[in-house]
Amino acid sequence: MHIELFVTEGLGDSSYLLASDGEAVVVDPQRDVDRFLASASGLGVEIRSVLETHVHNDYLSGALELRAAAGAEIGAPAEAGVAYEHRPLRDGDEIRVGTVLLRALATPGHTPEHLSYLVLEVGADEPVAVFSGGSLIVGNAGRTDLLGMDLADDLVRRQFRSLRRLAELPPDARVLPTHGSGSFCASVPASPDRTSTIGRELASNPALTAPDEATFAAEQLEGLPAYPAYYRHMAPINRTGPVVLGRIASPPPLRPDRFAAEAAAGSWVIDGRSREEFAAGHLPGSVNVELDDSFASYVGWVVPFGAPVVLVLPEPEGERAADAARALARIGYERLPGYLAGGVAAWSASGRPTTAYDTAEVADLCEALGSGALGSDRVLDVRQRGEWDAGHVDGSRHAFVGDLAESGAPADLGPNEGGAGTDPTWVICATGHRASIAASLLDREGIPVRLVHRGGVARLLRTCPNLRPAGR
Repeated sequence: MHIELFVTEGLGDSSYLLASDGEAVVVDPQRDVDRFLASASGLGVEIRSVLETHVHNDYLSGALELRAAAGAEIGAPAEAGVAYEHRPLRDGDEIRVGTVLLRALATPGHTPEHLSYLVLEVGADEPVAVFSGGSLIVGNAGRTDLLGMDLADDLVRRQFRSLRRLAELPPDARVLPTHGSGSFCASVPASPDRTSTIGRELASNPALTAPDEATFAAEQLEGLPAYPAYYRHMAPINRTGPVVLGRIASPPPLRPDRFAAEAAAGSWVIDGRSREEFAAGHLPGSVNVELDDSFASYVGWVVPFGAPVVLVLPEPEGERAADAARALARIGYERLPGYLAGGVAAWSASGRPTTAYDTAEVADLCEALGSGALGSDRVLDVRQRGEWDAGHVDGSRHAFVGDLAESGAPADLGPNEGGAGTDPTWVICATGHRASIAASLLDREGIPVRLVHRGGVARLLRTCPNLRPAGR
């Protein structure tokens, strides 16, 4: 038996390929399936089956892509209500892969239909591993509120019972979850480890050490972080079945005139360059989402689902265009008319305007606050509510970056009272990443900003003398 792990860092998810005796099964595949096909080819095995643990809320499934490419049979929970052809699976049902059996185990909680899959050698009594999906994850459990708070209380109690069922597996059985570090499907930040064992989780996972159901429910539902706006669209598409792409096409280069026409026609301009490059000069109205591992999640938070996106990219542009297209296809953003050939330099050379704003270090903000040159009410903290509650600059204002994207800037975040209103709002988060997105959103609305581009609130509170903190 061979099990290969495929991590999609930006979404915090894992997919798996299990191979045995010339056959393979893929569990919870993402939509870019070329990596699974390449692995199977390298191992000399045929992908016969695809198994889904649940209807995913954070990405589009690659099950139909694998069926189209390899003829694989799709197995999904019978209660999932998927509309495409599949094998409906229930507790106790088995799939054979070479000399390995995968046995479905009902583990509702993260979603109502959730199944885990026990991995057993044919003829063995005890499983050697479990694909636990969004039920038991390393150091945590899958959150139960993604289908709405009206279902969360029932689901969290079902999750408690499911985790107890998984805890009865052999201590050395490997735990192979789908969700992990970086996933908003976790109830609290997960361990950076992608896999574990039942024994390790029993010793250290707070989701397994809660003394009773009521305590578990309270702990799991307290302080849940916000999750990306695009999530609400994933499950309905996964139930009907995403469009089969075959391959993910890279967007073409566009001359400035064509790029400007696309933007004027309603495409969102997403600039994937570094926050410093963006601040120094960018297209008016563009939004800065750095093209890193979290690119897709934050585009999915900022850009209305299904809207077209044109890109301004770091070098090498062609390669980064392919990276962006792959990341966005995973979450269903398929309308990518192109990217700006030659970047901002070509835009400027064509005679079109750019705009800019200043950046600052944490030390600059400390000095401005300490000297009285800046009132704390001109500091905007764009971290999650739980981070804000844990500690923030007394008198500063809070607006989570995701709320800025959906609702726009707070009404009181405009120009200063009684003057021309040219003093900027200083935007800060934990590292500068979310602050760069927020600063670009405010700049898009014509609000003067200054970006704290490196470091964040924790460093400010720790290093700035006489600064009064607030929070819990």
